[in-house]
This record gives sequence, structure tokens and C-alpha cells, in this order.
Amino acid sequence: MKASIIIRTYNEQRYLPDLLSSIRAQKTDFQHEVVLVDSGSTDRTVSIAEEFGCRIQRIDKKEFSFGKSLNFGCRAAQGECLVFVSGHCIPTDENWLAKLLAPLGRDAIAYTYGGQRGNGQSRFSECQIFAKYFPSESRLPQEGFYCNNANAALLKDVWKQYPFDEELTGLEDMHLSKQLVQKGMMVGYVADAAVFHLHEESWSQIRRRFEREALALQHIMPEIQLSRTDFLRYFGSAVLLDLGAALQKKSLRRSAGEIFLYRLMQFSGAYRGNHIHRKLSRAKKEQYFYPR
Repeated sequence: MKASIIIRTYNEQRYLPDLLSSIRAQKTDFQHEVVLVDSGSTDRTVSIAEEFGCRIQRIDKKEFSFGKSLNFGCRAAQGECLVFVSGHCIPTDENWLAKLLAPLGRDAIAYTYGGQRGNGQSRFSECQIFAKYFPSESRLPQEGFYCNNANAALLKDVWKQYPFDEELTGLEDMHLSKQLVQKGMMVGYVADAAVFHLHEESWSQIRRRFEREALALQHIMPEIQLSRTDFLRYFGSAVLLDLGAALQKKSLRRSAGEIFLYRLMQFSGAYRGNHIHRKLSRAKKEQYFYPR
């Protein structure tokens, strides 16, 4: 068996060396390659990838979408299994790859995703979100179709039948996993195939991320509608829960202001994204795809 690890990049020089070093150190009994799909980096991202012997594919910024970039990498991949990892994620140990791939093909599992964690510099509320969506217990298979391509794996034969949607502004992983579940396949969550997911975003970038994900969610789950009352209720509840957790962890003084701002950006972005019309102009698409 051969696995192809596909990394989408745009100015990822800070964490890419650690990611590629960790991939090189993985303990497996199968071959693996790294396919890096770059969309116009202006820093050292591409030269770092070259130093590590990655196969580099380039996609023009004007043609970029999250799904299109992944499809581009999948077509270039030579492995029977496709692994997706963000350029700002770092596996937590040398068994990450083997653990993530192990369930594929068993119990109708066609798509797996692993745990995500913050580190000592991650925002408090983001770590709370990680704890919610990536618990300590695996689910093999899981119920439902939640999935996250920051740390995931997919059978290539399945991708050939169901490529990623290239028009969505995000959540291409959930869109695909919903299709697979509807066709009788399953998704598996592997808790200990974990990565550190290290976002470095301004407040406006956080808001934009949640906004474009909410916009994509309209297509995947059109029944979800977020009212102003919902916004206030969810925002208030999340802030109170986070403050309580910060108090227990003795980090309330340091985290209180950050918690308020993070949750405000999250739910204001989600509210706006839920109320934007799905059809976007090319200029708007670039705005959402390139929040930096």
C-alpha cells in the first residue's frame, strides 16, 4: 500500500518544517509520498517543500477553491489512500499516519479524521471547540457525517467516484462525507491520530473563517437557520461556559477578554454567513477563499 499526503499551502513557512519533519519520522510499514498544492505563496513555503523532497503542484490563485485545490492534489497522488493535513498542523507523535489509515476499508469506513488540539499559545475558546468536536474517545464508525480535512484520510477509489465540491467556500469535507453516508459508507473518528492545529489569525480572519463556513453550510444543511435571537443565545452561552472553564483552569484573568472577542467573531461571522446568498461573484469568492 502507498499513501499520498496532500498539503494545501499558502504562506505556511512557520510550521511547515515541523510538519514535514514529523511526516518524515512517521513509523509505518508502507510507502508514503507528500504532494504539496501551493496557491501562490510569497514566503519560503515552496523552497521548504523542495528541501524535503515533496512533489509540488501549483494552482493559480484565481482558480483556487478549497475543493479544487484538493482535487488537484488527489489527481496527482500516486497512493491508494489519500491523507489530508493542513500546512499549519503538526502530528503529535510518530504513529499518527498509521493510526489514521488503519480503519480505512473496515466496517464500510471510507473516510477517517483524527483529533485536533491546541498548544500553549492557542486561543482558549478555540481549544474548547477542539475539545467539543475532537473528544478523547474514538468512534469507529461514528454516527453522522461530521469530518474535518485538517487531519483526514480517504480511499482514492472513493474520491474518484465522489470528488470534492469545487464551488463551496469551505466544509468540502462535510459535503463529501454526507454524500458517502447517504450511499451507505461510513466515517470514522480516530482520536489518537491527533495533530496540533495552530491557527495564527487576526480577529477579522477568525470572523471571516466562520462566515465562509456558515455560507457553505447553507448548501450542506439548508435547514439550519440562524436568527438574531439564536446569535445572542449561542454567543452568551459560549462566553459563560468558556469563562467557567477558564476559572477552573485558573486562567480567567488572562483569557477573559480573548474569550469574549473570539466568541463574538465566531457567532457574528456565522450569523452573517448564514444570511449571505449562496451564489458569489469571482471577486467575492477570492475574498472568502483568501481571508488574509
